[in-house]
Amino acid sequence: MTIHQLSVFVENKSGTLLQVLELFKEAGIQLIASTISDTVEYGIYRIICSEPQRAYDTLKQAGISVSMSEVFAITLDNTPGQAANAVRRFSEAGIGISYLYSFLLGGKGILVFRTDNNDLTRDVILTHRMNYIDEQALTAI
Repeated sequence: MTIHQLSVFVENKSGTLLQVLELFKEAGIQLIASTISDTVEYGIYRIICSEPQRAYDTLKQAGISVSMSEVFAITLDNTPGQAANAVRRFSEAGIGISYLYSFLLGGKGILVFRTDNNDLTRDVILTHRMNYIDEQALTAI
């Protein structure tokens, strides 16, 4: 029900993002989705990729500060309002969403998010029969 996400801490200076992307290129690791949030001095580059453990190891070996965490990923029909409907279910259950990003893959909307209560999030997903995605399915779409 969850997928692995890498969080890479990158300095806000020219070339640091390129270093991460070049390492992935050399290792043959495919990016599926990514987003950067930044502060004045550094950014957090969140990545969903084809081989998260190998990507993590590759970055660590290069001396890059990276962590791996589990996040939820659900699929939605690609129609207006579907994200709002999904987030409403979590909100009504009292679940806080720490961050969320989305993308289209294979004609479906994918919401990737982290919450403040993983157990309750799983319950909401199952209770409402939401379509979740795992890493194997994510790379097969």
